[in-house]
Amino acid sequence: MELGNLVTQFSSTTENQQKAIFSTLFIAGNRLQTLFDKHIPEVSLKQFMLLSIVRQSHTPLTFTQLGAILGCSRQNIKKLADLLEKKGFITLQQCPRDTRAICICPTEKVEAFFQNEFAVHQQELRYLFEVYSEEEIEALFTLLSKLYTGIDHLEQKVAQQET
Repeated sequence: MELGNLVTQFSSTTENQQKAIFSTLFIAGNRLQTLFDKHIPEVSLKQFMLLSIVRQSHTPLTFTQLGAILGCSRQNIKKLADLLEKKGFITLQQCPRDTRAICICPTEKVEAFFQNEFAVHQQELRYLFEVYSEEEIEALFTLLSKLYTGIDHLEQKVAQQET
């Protein structure tokens, strides 16, 4: 089945559109991960996202905090961190605010990666959005931001059902 046929098939009702949006998020994520992982072999997309958050943070973040931001478990963050530490991108240090927790701290290799190797791919990333007008990008940004509210709402509903 072609994408055009799917769009037509799922555009008839709000319920079908919701199903299509949910499917699209999953499929788009997979396609982007496949592209990224093939094109930038030094780090996976998940490792890259973790490095991006660590790099942008003004204070060291714990596994738990990073898991909450990235929407995954503390254990998944630890696995990613172990790989990134072996590659020399981060160090793991005791958290100054909670001595039981471990924080992830970027090394100089992170900045070098973003300034050198990743800078080459930054232009390619712009291709993803060149099909949108500035107004469409603003609308998409607003709607995706609102999606987080929907996810929070769903998480709360599921948590209520589990208790």
